[in-house]
Amino acid sequence: MCGIAGIVDLRGGHPPDVDALGRMMGAMTHRGPDEFGRYRDRHAGLAHARLSIIDLASGQQPMTNEDETLWIVFNGEIFNYVELREELAAAGHRFRTKSDTEVILHAWEEWGEGALERFNGQWAFALWDTRARRLVLARDRVGVRPLYYAEHEGRVVFGSEVKVLFAGDPTLPRAFDPAGIDQVLTFWTVIAPRTVFAGVRELEPGHVRIYSCSGDADGVRDHAVWTPRYDGDFTGSLAEAGEAVRAALEQATRLRMLRADVDVGSYLSGGLDSSLIATMGLAAKGAGFHTFSLRFEDAEYDEGEFQRVMSRHLGTTHHEVVVSRADIARVFPAVIWHAERPILRTAPAPMFLLSKLVREHGIKVVLTGEGADEMFAGYDVFREAAVRRFWARAPQSKARPRLLDKLYPYLARSPVAQRAMAQAFFGQGLERWREPGFGHDTRWRTTAAVKRLVRADVRAAGEGSMAALLGDLPAEFARWTHLAQDQYLEVRTLLGGYLLSAQGDRMLMGNSIEGRFPFLDREVMALAGRLPDSYKLRGLDEKHVLKRLGRDLLPPEILARPKQPYRAPDALAFVGAGAPAWIDEMMSAEVAGAAGVFEPSAVTQLWNKCRAKAATPQFSNTDNMAVVGVLSTHLVWNALIRAPAGHPPPASIRTIIER
Repeated sequence: MCGIAGIVDLRGGHPPDVDALGRMMGAMTHRGPDEFGRYRDRHAGLAHARLSIIDLASGQQPMTNEDETLWIVFNGEIFNYVELREELAAAGHRFRTKSDTEVILHAWEEWGEGALERFNGQWAFALWDTRARRLVLARDRVGVRPLYYAEHEGRVVFGSEVKVLFAGDPTLPRAFDPAGIDQVLTFWTVIAPRTVFAGVRELEPGHVRIYSCSGDADGVRDHAVWTPRYDGDFTGSLAEAGEAVRAALEQATRLRMLRADVDVGSYLSGGLDSSLIATMGLAAKGAGFHTFSLRFEDAEYDEGEFQRVMSRHLGTTHHEVVVSRADIARVFPAVIWHAERPILRTAPAPMFLLSKLVREHGIKVVLTGEGADEMFAGYDVFREAAVRRFWARAPQSKARPRLLDKLYPYLARSPVAQRAMAQAFFGQGLERWREPGFGHDTRWRTTAAVKRLVRADVRAAGEGSMAALLGDLPAEFARWTHLAQDQYLEVRTLLGGYLLSAQGDRMLMGNSIEGRFPFLDREVMALAGRLPDSYKLRGLDEKHVLKRLGRDLLPPEILARPKQPYRAPDALAFVGAGAPAWIDEMMSAEVAGAAGVFEPSAVTQLWNKCRAKAATPQFSNTDNMAVVGVLSTHLVWNALIRAPAGHPPPASIRTIIER
């Protein structure tokens, strides 16, 4: 894991500034505190901040090939680099290091863009070809590693984070993009290539973007080198599927455990996914395994009982952090400074504190169970869609909608607690059950209620997110099953833009920790796409095949435990006695007016309403999202739009980071 950055002159005559590269490195120190490096010629400059994981002695970057015609800065890991290195060596390539970075260079020389199909890993890299004057930007299949770019005044500026771009080019306009804001208030996140910043784009997962800067071939080409497949063509039995998934997952975990020159630990939530990964991680390591858990003072969110069951079962060296509402409020400015986007839930904040715990115990790399729900249909949105489609086939039925009672039992204020209201809500639009997006429309509709706070001109300038998404679907989409369609939309929206970014990469790298995700291994994802729907969602039993293979690996308490997705206190963290003073400032009409996204009077009304309920809090789901959304949007504006370009984090954030 690292931070990468660079500036390339597309027209000629304006060599990158050395000081600009230095500022870019400074802005991403948290991503790579171990070593720094830069390369510069008349046309391009590359910068790198390194978190040393593989080849600690000789893996410095920027790295070049033998004749110094190719230069690379790379963030991530290629887990099959050992096998690729052997193949390339047999083809005549000679290596000077033991790093996966050098493998990328030689693989590009040998196979060009075809190399990307051979990589099994998580990557964002920039490759500069000095002879052809060509810049290559590439990103892994599902967007584990971030990569942003902006084209401005004849140059392209790129980096692992948006703040790096602003540091490298202080003349970049800094303003919100209404379309990006609309996406956040529809899908919970922005969808690449869109960001919430005007003029700043994020390279799409699975894409390569190539700039040709030579005089006779100017241009840019951006295209997908990988797209998901949901063939459902696995012909084996359910038992055989379990064996195949177990073998693929064990291999994926083994690669992520052993392809590191530092210790690797594991997150342990106490749920099925992280328990499977921790079990397989320990099997690969053999002994001396560290696990890390997140707990809450609020019993509604705490999973400590199951975490302790699992850690005792494995015999790991276990660590935990207990998070309070006050802790969430305390770190929230730092969380948003790292996330660089508005969010509608506080869930990233405890994850930031969890990665801090990992760092305090001297571990640089952790395994997580992220991706299991997307690949093996674990979310309630999939179960909800199955119930609604079943109901839609017989809309007059009185029995079918009662299946809604089986959803969301873990929520204190469950949307199905009042049957008549639940049926009225989930029964909307049943006639559209065959249409794209049907499985997600209840979530998107609920989230979009926050838009009532948005200024009319901003709302008008940004509206159309759902239509744009559903108008840009793969050609194969119509041939996929309904579950596959729902899985694709979940990966396209929430996985890359929120779970792997705002809640994943950014919260990990905020404390210089690398996350590794066995469920997002190339072979595991491919196998999951081949499984029949019923092996993943069997009736309303989610992740069915994972539960079957877990019978031989996990304690019965873990397999039989009630479903409890990861959640954290939201608006409750920001109201009541002891709340930091900055919260009132960021929720003020003055800041709302200056930031220019939300109507100041609407923000004032919302905030007065929530503060009045602080003693006996009864916040609706919409008010929860609205408070967190407004607060985080204003923090983004304060730290990344209003603040001087290239500035260090505010003193309050530095204090949190350095603790």
